Amino acid sequence: MKKILSSLTLVVIFAGLAQGEGKPVKPVTVPFELLRSGHMAVQVKINGKGPYRVIFDTGAPISLLNNKVAKEAGLLKDAEKPLFSLFGTMGQVSVKSFQVGDLKAEDVNTIIMDHPTIEAISRVLGPVQGIVGFPFFARYKMTLDYQAKELTFVPNGFEPPDVLQALMSSIMMSGGAKPAAKVIGPAGQWGMTVREEAGEDETTVKVTKVYAKGPAAGAGIKEGDRILTIGGRWTDSLADLYTAAGLAKRGELVKVAIQRDGKEMEVSLKPISGL
Repeated sequence: MKKILSSLTLVVIFAGLAQGEGKPVKPVTVPFELLRSGHMAVQVKINGKGPYRVIFDTGAPISLLNNKVAKEAGLLKDAEKPLFSLFGTMGQVSVKSFQVGDLKAEDVNTIIMDHPTIEAISRVLGPVQGIVGFPFFARYKMTLDYQAKELTFVPNGFEPPDVLQALMSSIMMSGGAKPAAKVIGPAGQWGMTVREEAGEDETTVKVTKVYAKGPAAGAGIKEGDRILTIGGRWTDSLADLYTAAGLAKRGELVKVAIQRDGKEMEVSLKPISGL
């Protein structure tokens, strides 16, 4: 793994499609520190307070700050205290100004908690006061340059959902509460079939058949096209594609990014009503 990382200069992570094609958007570059543990650490300011040293984790579904930072930044007065306070959890807040380097985001959902893993890392590698996760980074298209130790961000127009609320709703439903209606299939028909293909470094989803006079055919999608995104959501696996397709509403235009013969393009189609 170390050998692979040392030879990797650039890794590009897309959290969505950049909005407003053709309009120049100035990227923001943020330096990061590569800890001995392999984590990336960045400097953040919370509501103008700081800087604080936190871990930038592209696999974290939440952003998290410890109680000390929350107190200094005045976050505790807005926190909804949970019924159970595990590891000193003070609840979830919406941080008005969450600044990573020179990049500032507003209204970022954040958990206030003295996480034991973060505390353990702090004791070994110096102060670490939290985690930057999905509620922040999902708003941007990101480029990671391990050689220069830099993160570059470009806004993508995506507004992250409240992941914690969705998780709690799921737990409540599994605990015996009356479940809400669930969609077990896409709301509309697309007029194509796909399959997942495994490569050396990634999986892809490719179109295996396009039905005549269907939405996909009308949009110009062809057999062999790789589906990159649906509605700005990446479709690197069948599970990802199924989720993205299920969120698209029938009868409404949805943008689909495809790759054909090494070139990327974007088409729009309207899923039609199924059976």
